[in-house]
Amino acid sequence: MPVEFVNMVGSRPPGSVAPGGNTFTTPIDVDWLRHYARTIEAYGFDYTLIPYASASADQYALSATVLAATQKLKTVVAVRPNSAFPTVAAQGLSTLDQLSGGRALIHIISGGSDDEQARQGDYLDKEARYRRSSEFIQLLRRVWTEKAPFSHEGEFYRFDDFGPGYQTFSGGALPVSLGGSSEFAYASGGAHADIFALWGEPLAQTAEQIDRVYAHARAAGRTDRLRFWVTFRPVVAATDALAREKARGILEAARPFYEKVQDLNRTNIGSVRLREISEQAEEHDGGVLWTPRGVAGSGGASSLLVGSPETVAEAIVRYVELGADIVSLPTLGDLNDAVDAGRLVIPLVREEVARRGIDPEIVFGRRNVA
Repeated sequence: MPVEFVNMVGSRPPGSVAPGGNTFTTPIDVDWLRHYARTIEAYGFDYTLIPYASASADQYALSATVLAATQKLKTVVAVRPNSAFPTVAAQGLSTLDQLSGGRALIHIISGGSDDEQARQGDYLDKEARYRRSSEFIQLLRRVWTEKAPFSHEGEFYRFDDFGPGYQTFSGGALPVSLGGSSEFAYASGGAHADIFALWGEPLAQTAEQIDRVYAHARAAGRTDRLRFWVTFRPVVAATDALAREKARGILEAARPFYEKVQDLNRTNIGSVRLREISEQAEEHDGGVLWTPRGVAGSGGASSLLVGSPETVAEAIVRYVELGADIVSLPTLGDLNDAVDAGRLVIPLVREEVARRGIDPEIVFGRRNVA
């Protein structure tokens, strides 16, 4: 399977989006949403993430709008297991998949912030939240594939005589993504996910995390290949020097937002790891990966890939060589930056992956050694 790219669709034009990506308080511009989705599709992105938070727009409605406006773009619908019963979530996702001709995926958000989870009445601790995610994923797959009614009584969910559930477009299970940087996340994703999502860390730390997930996958008896998804904010200009200048401008504009949120309860391990990495150094892997102090770990995609198209493309290829063949390049609603990434970077990555003959199955075979 070739390397694939993700963007996060913008629901309103630039200027109404906070630099840190907090976009929940202004109305949706439906025309812009459709235009954004069609544009990133035209410039080579394969997926758009449809995010979810307690104050966000409904992810199913946004996804339906995006899918109706596009022909090939797939939506990765973020779902928190505390916010929807698994049989209901499966029904909504399979309906989206049917309506779009097979273009829906799900990303499980187990919950990285105790405060955010509590806003919707969820008081489980982190370990329990990941156990719930595991049960949720298993039930989704049963709902999508069981041919006869079934009952379930587990740790978190119970029901009687459900099904058969509403089928997906293919008649099989949809791809399921899960992310995190804790051992609980590695265990849940290693055992149950099709795709494991990581925030943008230096190459060495990314390789360590991939190895941990595979260790849990082997412990669970899996022999199939997981896909890995890494996320970076791309900052691209004609030269490395111009890109660095552009990145400094972006960070300066974002500073008021990050100063406002830096004291929030960012206790998830991914945020903690990024803060620790930024304290050790703000630039990594030859200066292309930035983890700025005061920004890294503040929530969302806070790592930057900075450089010319050639520099950023080469950096991405190195992650693909580790086994991360899904690359998210969110531009926080800036369509011009998304177009630049699609026009200047994505073709270079695909050409170089093909030229080097990087095969994810071979990478998997090398890495998945007991």
